Amino acid sequence: MTAETITYAIGDIHGCADLLDRLLERIEAHASGRARKLVFLGDYIDRGPDSARVIETLRRLQWREPEDVVCLMGNHEEMLLKSLREPGALDHWVYNGGAETLASFDVSGPEELSGEVLDWIEALPTLHEDAQRWYVHAGFRPESAVPDPDPHNRLWIREPFLSEDHDFGRHVVHGHTPQTRGGPDCRRFRTNLDTGAVFGNALTAGVFSDGQGPAVEFLRVPAQA
Repeated sequence: MTAETITYAIGDIHGCADLLDRLLERIEAHASGRARKLVFLGDYIDRGPDSARVIETLRRLQWREPEDVVCLMGNHEEMLLKSLREPGALDHWVYNGGAETLASFDVSGPEELSGEVLDWIEALPTLHEDAQRWYVHAGFRPESAVPDPDPHNRLWIREPFLSEDHDFGRHVVHGHTPQTRGGPDCRRFRTNLDTGAVFGNALTAGVFSDGQGPAVEFLRVPAQA
């Protein structure tokens, strides 16, 4: 009999490297040697104080455990990439937290970021799946094919995804829209794990089993220990 794998899905980090370190410690203690998979839901950079260290931590995790660590792209990673190739996109990214990211890498523009970092970001997928769930940064358009094939929707959508109680065939685990009450938003067909860590709330991981779509519990690390 194969042992169950616990999946930990982690919401938007936004440069909160200290919270990430603490949450990873909580996850390892919770897993207690059991098989586990980590799925990060995107938005690793911008707004918070240490995007560079967040990226370093995630890349190191993937290098050590390439089969057990999944990092998805978020809309803030896409904004960074667009700032390198689309006129006017740099100002938009900088205004939306890119300035803090540049400061954390100690560079004055995105073109000064290392090729290794940019290559890693550009290669991030927009979707992960297992038998019970879809993992995506923002969500899907309800009337689309399943899963929504449009990368823009996967990275950016809010409505009508958030307001429609739509069954996508598997439970959808996402972030992107911060919850002002500080806890995850748990619905019948989806779970939002963006608990607004960069706004002074907790960084949250959902704990998922092989046997059901919704989370079996949550691990939360508050901004103030």
